[in-house]
Amino acid sequence: MIEMLYVRGRRFLRRIMTRPRIDLPLATGLLLLAFIGLVTLYSAGDGNLALVGGQAGRFALGGALLLLISRIPPQVLRSWTPWLYAGSTALLVVVAVLGEGRGSIRWLDLGVMRFQPSELLKLTMPMMVAWYLHPRRLPPGWGDIAVVGLLIAIPAGLIAEQPDLGTAVLVTAAGTFALFLSGMAWWRIGVLLAAVGGMIPVAWHFLHQYQRDRVLTLLNPESDPLGNGWHIIQSQIAVGSGGIFGKGWQHSTQSRLDFLPEHTTDFIFAVFSEEFGLVGVAALITLYAFIIGRCLWIAMEARETYSRLLAGAIGMSFFVYVFVNGGMIAGMLPVVGVPLPLISYGGTSAVSLLVAFGVLMSIHANRKRHA
Repeated sequence: MIEMLYVRGRRFLRRIMTRPRIDLPLATGLLLLAFIGLVTLYSAGDGNLALVGGQAGRFALGGALLLLISRIPPQVLRSWTPWLYAGSTALLVVVAVLGEGRGSIRWLDLGVMRFQPSELLKLTMPMMVAWYLHPRRLPPGWGDIAVVGLLIAIPAGLIAEQPDLGTAVLVTAAGTFALFLSGMAWWRIGVLLAAVGGMIPVAWHFLHQYQRDRVLTLLNPESDPLGNGWHIIQSQIAVGSGGIFGKGWQHSTQSRLDFLPEHTTDFIFAVFSEEFGLVGVAALITLYAFIIGRCLWIAMEARETYSRLLAGAIGMSFFVYVFVNGGMIAGMLPVVGVPLPLISYGGTSAVSLLVAFGVLMSIHANRKRHA
């Protein structure tokens, strides 16, 4: 029995390691984005090579995982999905007991590394929704929609309790996109959106006071310019002072004079805007649009439900990350702590994103295969 398992394991490893799995256009876009991220981080970090080196190491780890996962067929990933979802959700329970964070409980410290388990749900959530819908008749009825809603609500609620409302919203969006892409009728989508809108006044009473302050500050940041409004005001100053062509690399005064908070993480887009101006921002958004468009093309080329829903959800989730961070630094959305993908400093976020793109590479490589 053991010998048979060993032989099968060797055959499986040989099979997945000998097939090309890389989509060159998507890989090129990601490499260019990572390069821009390191260049921007060097400037935002005031030439801190340790900071840049640490991020480069995370990119290398994420790239290695991307290459590995890209060689695993989607059918195998689908069979693993319930276990990955259950494991990542269980880690949220563990982090509630043993976690740590600044004013919150978000991180697990393993001694050699710290990571944020909620980041895993950004991938395992759409995987689980796609897994559940794969064998069922589509578009889904109210019963299946209710089950999907429960699958989304459990981890999203645990994340919101940390509290980490930004990540909870992103995880919810990832699962919801997989549901919407399953062919739901527009009237059903309208009913769900109306229900969510009706729940907003109720949800308001469950928000922490600092979360309410962020929403109220968005409406009038000048009401508390030295307190809750400081982030938005300084970010808008940085974006506006960049003009058309920007001040030039390493010439962002808002970050170098410490007016702009979190300038290597959540507000690094403001640093980029000040240094490279409208032209640079337009080029960066174009690159993001290309990556998102490539993800959606891979989704359209997929030949089975699981791969199609998962690829589409990953692409649309990536769009939400960019949209929320951009709206945040422009003062159009509340400050919710959402990093700019592959630009902001952050280990778990960067690695989890590259792992998700590894899944996309696998879906692309197996686009002519049927489940």
